[in-house]
Order: sequence, then C-alpha cells, then structure tokens
Amino acid sequence: MSNVTGEDGSFSSGEFQQVQLQNQSQGADSANGSSSRQPPSKKKRNLPGTPDPTADVIALSPKTLMATNRFVCEICSKGFQRDQNLQLHRRGHNLPWKLKQRTVESSRKRVYICPEPSCVHHNPARALGDLTGIKKHYSRKHGEKKWKCEKCSKKYAVQSDWKAHQKTCGTREYKCDCGTIFS
Repeated sequence: MSNVTGEDGSFSSGEFQQVQLQNQSQGADSANGSSSRQPPSKKKRNLPGTPDPTADVIALSPKTLMATNRFVCEICSKGFQRDQNLQLHRRGHNLPWKLKQRTVESSRKRVYICPEPSCVHHNPARALGDLTGIKKHYSRKHGEKKWKCEKCSKKYAVQSDWKAHQKTCGTREYKCDCGTIFS
C-alpha cells in the first residue's frame, strides 16, 4: 500500500479512501440540512391588512381611487394611469418631458386605506400594501358590479375576477341521481 498525504496527515491508500467517503457523507449531511448551520431565513411578507408601522399611510378619495386616466396630455387629451406613461407620451409631441427618479423619501413604503369609513381597511393599522390591491378591494367590496356572467348571471366588480369565473363557469357540474344538476 502506498502512503498518501492529505489534510489530516499521512495514511495508506485504503485509509485515504475511507477518509474520502467520510468527507463525502459529511457533505451530503450538510446538504440535507443536518448540519448545525442554518441558512438565513427569508423575510416574510406582511399579511394583508397588517402593514409596516413605519410606512406612509395614504388616503385617496373614491373618485381618485377609481380614476382610470388621472394624467392627461394637454395636447391631445389622451389619458394615462401613470405619470411616467404621460411623460413618455409627451416625447411624441416634442414637448419637454422628465422621468422622475426614485429618491430616498419617495422610495419609502406606502400603504393605502379604504375611503369607506365603515370598512375594516379604513383603519391605518389594517391598511393595504399596494395601490392595485386597494383599488380591487374597493371595487369588490364597495363598488358597482359591472360584469355579469352570461351562463349563471353572477355579477363581478373586478374584470379579472369575471374573466377567471368565465373560464370555469359550467365546467364543474354534478348530476344527482334524481337528475338535478349542481354547480
């Protein structure tokens, strides 16, 4: 048998193979999570209605909240949902334009409260974390239900909810022994 020098000193080739097998199994153990080192835990998102206490609380009126085109071009009167989209549009008219850069104070977390005083999300402690979320909440809970399913006549306030319903409406029917069909 030949001698091999490794990290742990010198040993015969048979002993070297045993050490290699032990190192491989220790590597597999650490890959399986049995080692004492734990990977850093992921930061968990706040649950809906439990915002970051340091966030800016923003209250929008129902009209502002439901406005589809808040930013209007002064040349052609075309409306946009976001200021940045309007600024990019202004380039087409050869007007001066400026994209806003995020600053430290503007990148601060924002939360939105529901404008309906009787709603649980009107309380700043139960504010919702993004503008799309508060818009959908307000539409679903307090808004007019504009979209109606042709098959079952169920009404929806949010178009995406209606579209999702359309895909599955009538596909999950169960027929009773008496002949009655249930959805």
